[in-house]
Amino acid sequence: MGLDFSNLNSLWAGVMVETLARLGLQSAVICPGSRSTPLTVALARHPQIKAIPILDERSAAFFALGLAKSSGLPTVLVCTSGTAGANFYPAVIEAYQSAVPLIILTGDRPPELRDCHSGQTIDQIKLFGNFAQWFSEMATPLGTVEMLRYARQTMVQAWRRSQFPQKGVVHLNCPFRDPLAPIADGSVTHLKDVIKADFFAGIQPLEKAEFSADILPTEAWKNYARGLIIAGVNQPDDPDVYCQAIAQLSGYLSFPVLTEALSPVRNYAHYFPQGLVITYDFILRDQNLAETLKPEIVIQIGALPTSKILRAWLEKQQIQTYILSERADNFDPIHRPHQYLAVNLRTMKYLGIFPDNEKGLPYLDLWQTQDAKIRAKLAAVFQAEQNLNEAAIAYCLARALPEETAIFFANSMVVRYAEFFWQLNDQQILPYFNRGANGIDGTLSTALGIAENHSPAVLLTGDLALLHDINGFLTLSKFTGSLTIIVINNQGGGIFEMLPIAEEKDIFEDYFATPQTVEFSKVCDLYGIEYQAIQTKADLMQTCATLPPKGVRLLEVKTNRNQAMTWLKDLFQGFESHF
Repeated sequence: MGLDFSNLNSLWAGVMVETLARLGLQSAVICPGSRSTPLTVALARHPQIKAIPILDERSAAFFALGLAKSSGLPTVLVCTSGTAGANFYPAVIEAYQSAVPLIILTGDRPPELRDCHSGQTIDQIKLFGNFAQWFSEMATPLGTVEMLRYARQTMVQAWRRSQFPQKGVVHLNCPFRDPLAPIADGSVTHLKDVIKADFFAGIQPLEKAEFSADILPTEAWKNYARGLIIAGVNQPDDPDVYCQAIAQLSGYLSFPVLTEALSPVRNYAHYFPQGLVITYDFILRDQNLAETLKPEIVIQIGALPTSKILRAWLEKQQIQTYILSERADNFDPIHRPHQYLAVNLRTMKYLGIFPDNEKGLPYLDLWQTQDAKIRAKLAAVFQAEQNLNEAAIAYCLARALPEETAIFFANSMVVRYAEFFWQLNDQQILPYFNRGANGIDGTLSTALGIAENHSPAVLLTGDLALLHDINGFLTLSKFTGSLTIIVINNQGGGIFEMLPIAEEKDIFEDYFATPQTVEFSKVCDLYGIEYQAIQTKADLMQTCATLPPKGVRLLEVKTNRNQAMTWLKDLFQGFESHF
């Protein structure tokens, strides 16, 4: 413990930061500014905390989001007073929607300098509204043991509130009077004999809460012959254990598992010798098959997959559904008759190996047979396709990336290509994404934050999503990880080509597709990034089979947006009648 007794602010911030370090804080992202100086100094000088300075507040917030996603622990995010904190808002919304733990410390002027035009001052009380699951206005520092205890215990509360009852955003507004810098003034030296190491006795990392798996009505579920497990959008803290638990449940019930690409399950195929279905979107386009495959019961784990086809089918069926999640959110946007079970799947791996439910085998076999047919057909399609089209990128990456690679999928068309074409593998690839609010903002910065903790990493993105967060490249001077950016450059927003508005030719390009004229090779020159144009499937797979241990490189795949969407629509039409 090395508290700074230079002045009251130094000691106050030091107590806050030392408490967080003892609770388990590993990383802090700091935006430059004056009013947050005491916090910045304490974090930057703490030997156990990795403090990362980032100029742009929006990029900083998404970088912190990426750090928290990949570590599973809260990341501290610091800024000065005024509009600085407002730039955190998009990332705060995403963290709230996707249950990512962030602790935001906004520097502020003391109460006597508010509402009097003192400069760089706005109302920061509950700045993030309901998107912060806990807010507290810290007291203006006072040099008493009692108030330092208050500062200490508020940090304990903030750490706990960022993780329980579920993970999310905590905002502490932190007013400071001058002097802000650690200028020695003798005001708190008398506390050196009081604030010693035992001041932090008992401050230690919190234990994870566990839910009993006994609440799962597995015996009742075994009475069904046509049951379905949906492994939807989810980022579990322990993907290996998560996949084992789902495999065990599937084996016990003999229920097929429909799994999203935005779930680790597709990348842990060895746990599922039977039961995984990845082509559900194609299967359910055949109306006859869709009717034949109607289940009696659905077990949904996490959020629903992205597929509109699957959602429409489930909405039409209105089947009794059990939703398993640690979070209290409503994961049923199609309003089925459902029962919510608050369960932590980490506990399920200890349930033992159970015999198959023989009643469920015919239904399981029906799904598996159709899935195998479509996977074989898609393999033939991509084998025959000479060009590296947009759809083939996700198909190839699932087969090419090294074991335990982290991949961040940008929103819009990229996540849909992944759902349609990401193949089963045993590479334990870790998918990351921002599907809380589903926006394209912060794409690059989030990926950089993930790569800072988990390297090597890959970002698969469209051109607009990357350009929208181009300021993320400003963090590269402090970046220590490895990130390979694969940008699908189709000159605009391809997802709008799938919507009816694409027929309005007079306004479509300028107001919806919004093509840009940026040359990514020149962007790479500007930021000192390695650039490579990818021309073929072989180029892509060879380049991605070995990822660099450090640094950032950008692989550009230029495609024709109109041709890509026509190809995809033609492919879908081939599955709309029985094959």
